[in-house]
Amino acid sequence: MAAGRPEAQDHPPENGFTPLEHPAPRLLPHIDGSVLPSLGGFGKHQKQLVVLTWIPALFIGFSQFSDYFLLAQPNGTCVQPLGNDSNWTVPSPPVTVTGGAPALQLKGNGTGEGYGDGSGLLCACKEWRLELQTGLSQNVVTKWNLVCDSAWKVHIAKFSLLVGSIFGYLVMGVMADWFGRHPVLILSVLFMLVFGLSVAFSVNVTMFSTLRFFEGFCLAGLALSLYVLRIELCLPGWRFSMTMVASFLMVGGQLLMPGVAALCRNWPDRDDWQVLQIVIISPFVLMLPYVWIFPESLRWLLATQHYRRSKAMMLRIARKNQVDMTTEPSGVLAELEQELHKKPQRTCIVKMMSTRNLWKNIVVLCVNSLTGYGIHHCFARSMMDPEAQPTALCHADYYTMAGIAVATCLALCPMVGLMGRRGGLLTFMIITALASLLQLGLLNLIGKYSLRHDTVLRDTLNRKFSVAFSIIGMFSSHAVSTLSIFFCAEITPTVIRGGGLGLVLASAGFGMLTAPIMELHNQKGYFLHHVIFACCTLLCIICLLLLPEPRGQPLPESLADGETFTRQTLLHPGEQHLLLAKTDRDYSRVHDTPLHLSATGGATVAAATALAAVPASYSLATGGEVIGNRAIANGV
Repeated sequence: MAAGRPEAQDHPPENGFTPLEHPAPRLLPHIDGSVLPSLGGFGKHQKQLVVLTWIPALFIGFSQFSDYFLLAQPNGTCVQPLGNDSNWTVPSPPVTVTGGAPALQLKGNGTGEGYGDGSGLLCACKEWRLELQTGLSQNVVTKWNLVCDSAWKVHIAKFSLLVGSIFGYLVMGVMADWFGRHPVLILSVLFMLVFGLSVAFSVNVTMFSTLRFFEGFCLAGLALSLYVLRIELCLPGWRFSMTMVASFLMVGGQLLMPGVAALCRNWPDRDDWQVLQIVIISPFVLMLPYVWIFPESLRWLLATQHYRRSKAMMLRIARKNQVDMTTEPSGVLAELEQELHKKPQRTCIVKMMSTRNLWKNIVVLCVNSLTGYGIHHCFARSMMDPEAQPTALCHADYYTMAGIAVATCLALCPMVGLMGRRGGLLTFMIITALASLLQLGLLNLIGKYSLRHDTVLRDTLNRKFSVAFSIIGMFSSHAVSTLSIFFCAEITPTVIRGGGLGLVLASAGFGMLTAPIMELHNQKGYFLHHVIFACCTLLCIICLLLLPEPRGQPLPESLADGETFTRQTLLHPGEQHLLLAKTDRDYSRVHDTPLHLSATGGATVAAATALAAVPASYSLATGGEVIGNRAIANGV
């Protein structure tokens, strides 16, 4: 007789078992899913604040690229040599917008050499006439004659801004998690004005370098706090597009910087570089009203249990978005009223080390950011033509790099939309690795195994291939760096987002620091430098497969939420969910018992089937394992 599976019915509790009561899920931890939709979603209030985070991006772009003009290497003519010769001219070294030109230094025989080339080099000139090709008539180098044996001070000045930015990202990121995003933003603006304007009144290069360190520190805090605030204001569908607009504005600052430098030329009362420094710092005065018009991040207040401040801010947001909270059906305010007695709880980035997956994801993104910015300098140096005229080289290379940055931002939008964050990052990293390996290996093969006799054609092909691979590599490495920073902001929980993003940005600063280090050593070890970063790209390709895909997902708020971001398997997400959620066994083939076992094993099969329907804990507690062993012994 065919027996069907009995349908589940509601029975009273038996054998001491009571059904588990599932409490209603909390709404406050689900900010993207519950809190922000109840306040109008990405409404008028949020859009106005995002626009306020865009405006300083242009000024930040001015400050980040000011070194190309303040510390540019000039052409030099020796007016009064130390020897018996009369007037003679030193061969002008190539001027590059990256500051990669060798500083003027001479051997005893009067030939021009790069700084640091060999030992015992002496500057055989008492007085120089220095001329700039970067839009200014005078900068820091020409002001204090930082050439010959004083050229190392230029590299220290370049170090100071980058090292200050690295420390600023690390310290200000922790402060943003502990005290909030708004205090870090306001402090950064105030001290940016103080130290930035003080740089313009430096009396020597030591004072200039010291103040530039603190300027970089404050600039890092300003950029980090604005980035975090922008991310935390947006719903999942708006995060990437709003971030890319800010990236476009920052690149716009890079494009406009030569024009700003040209406007600051030949002022009567001040040196050109002083006027330029004042012009690029003064617009930050417009951010002083942010003290009153820019609020604290609601997401950070809720994640750190500042519920009293959260309530006032939620009512303010609802009023500006024209949402009536009295008739709000989700019950967010009602739940918030019940949590007002709780004390705030802050989290430090150090607690990241106690997690299982989160710290690995952040370390992978730190290595990606370091590799992207580090190898970007290798490609930039390979792209520059040492035989070009200084003026043409300066403007052509500068605008080429700015154009590549614009093209990268344009390409990132459709690529990330089609392939996601992880897919886009992996694609650009593969392109970077291929461009680097081909540039290192293919060019050597062309000269070694072909065209050995036609040296002119060989050198021409090498130069063209090198420029082509350099442009491709700069394009992809810039995309890798930009996407790594955004990736980190999405997967790092709100309670430590400032510290996590600070780590990735500091890693990017270390990558950018390799450029002045190579210049200080006169590009010695450049090939090894490129090889090391090429190997890092291969390592990053493997590690990127371990990252999750945060596209369309709500931002994690706590460390526990950050741990839920794990790598997805190759199965379709729906299939993976079914495999993980399915706990009931399939009994559709129970009736397929062979006929020769039906007589002796029918009763045993029924017992085993009944045992399988009993919970595992109850089965072990009542001797179910013994029954199972007997069933196996009977031939089932």
